[in-house]
Amino acid sequence: MHKKIAVLPGDGIGPEVMAEALRVLQAVAHEFGHYFEFAQGLVGGAAYDATGEHFPAVTVELCRSSDAILFGSVGGPVAEASQDKWRNCEANSVLALRKTFSFNANIRPVRVYESLREMCPLRSEVIGDGIDIVFVRELIGDIYFGEHKRFVENGLRCATDVAEYNEEQVASVARQAFALAQVRRKKVTSVDKANVLSTSKLWREVVTEVAAEFPEIELEHMLVDNCAMQIIKKPTQFDVIVTANLFGDILSDAAAILPGSLGLLPSAGLNAEGFGYYEPSGGSAPDIMGQGIANPIAQILSAAMMLKTSFGLVREAMAIEQAVEKTLVDGFRTADIYNDNGRKVTTREMADAVIARLRA
Repeated sequence: MHKKIAVLPGDGIGPEVMAEALRVLQAVAHEFGHYFEFAQGLVGGAAYDATGEHFPAVTVELCRSSDAILFGSVGGPVAEASQDKWRNCEANSVLALRKTFSFNANIRPVRVYESLREMCPLRSEVIGDGIDIVFVRELIGDIYFGEHKRFVENGLRCATDVAEYNEEQVASVARQAFALAQVRRKKVTSVDKANVLSTSKLWREVVTEVAAEFPEIELEHMLVDNCAMQIIKKPTQFDVIVTANLFGDILSDAAAILPGSLGLLPSAGLNAEGFGYYEPSGGSAPDIMGQGIANPIAQILSAAMMLKTSFGLVREAMAIEQAVEKTLVDGFRTADIYNDNGRKVTTREMADAVIARLRA
């Protein structure tokens, strides 16, 4: 198989972990007889330095001509946030990418590895036989993309942010959630605030209608405040959680603490046609940039998601996932998951260990 991949390393630790993910993909290509063409592009602060834009037209066209996008991270130090290079960097790059290609569904798995069980902040009896949740978050609607306005009324500073959805936006992301559940444990939890919000009332109606297309899938509705509590109280009850943009942003970040590090969490953004971009759930972490201590696993697993979801290479994706799990079982630990157990390794050494187990 020959596939062209747009590679956008971005800023901070992005180039470091991306380099390791590409090495893993090269190993997969060698072991399974594929050819992956890596086309490098600029995004974020790195793009601004070169072009004066965070998501330049040449990068847009590179993405458009590729079979999938492998994304790193963007953004700079908090202390430099007011600089032109970093001001609105995420909005002008990641959000612009989502909007340009209508990436309406964010797929974010959250899994507690048995070998890292002690890293989870929950008690062992709460973890039970394991936590394995997939969040499906709508990405291009809701309050993020509604009208934002600040004004003065009666001498008081005021502001409004408009949340808006239409039924097609809801149905599209709901179908992706139900399709995921078909190959998992066949349960979807739809999260909303239907007791208060009109957008949530529409959300619940449409998700219920879509559920009729998937009679083998169990659907439950849950209010967002209860869901936030249940993620901590009894996370093992969840399989696939589908929710709106704002709620998904908050809930998936809250659940991200369960595995013990953002450095373990991949994610994907998909549009209705199946085109996707894949990125680690963590940020650019400029405070550890260049030190060789960043965890590359999230970027590596994002590449595995790309193989499975965009290219249909399920066997190859599973080989990466199993190699990662074996690496953790064998005690290899970057700084973010090291706690005096196992072998503390660098970014490159962690990838070396994954590649060795992949080839084995």
